[in-house]
Amino acid sequence: MHYSDPEWRRKGATLSDKSARQEFDLTQDEIVQAIQDGTLHYRESSMHGNPWLRLLRREVEALVRKKNGKDYLRNIEAKTELTCINSDLARLKAQIARLELRKAELIAELTPASGK
Repeated sequence: MHYSDPEWRRKGATLSDKSARQEFDLTQDEIVQAIQDGTLHYRESSMHGNPWLRLLRREVEALVRKKNGKDYLRNIEAKTELTCINSDLARLKAQIARLELRKAELIAELTPASGK
């Protein structure tokens, strides 16, 4: 794989080794072993002096599929989507409550004026 491959620049195509560990329940040893085996390609990066590895998401997903089976990856994706949906629903419910309150305030303001 060439170092200037556009996949490294595409949004969402890469993730850090820390994100891979959290999202896919991998260990650092598994990541390092996959790099040594040539299964994972990486780029070294650092932020505020803290080094980290940048990995290609599709390769990490392939590693997880091989390690745990395709159903495991589907379950992770479903749980992630469910978390996003629940978050969106909570945000929308709060927004509805604020709008209902504002609606009631506006109706209360209009009621005395319409009685004249």
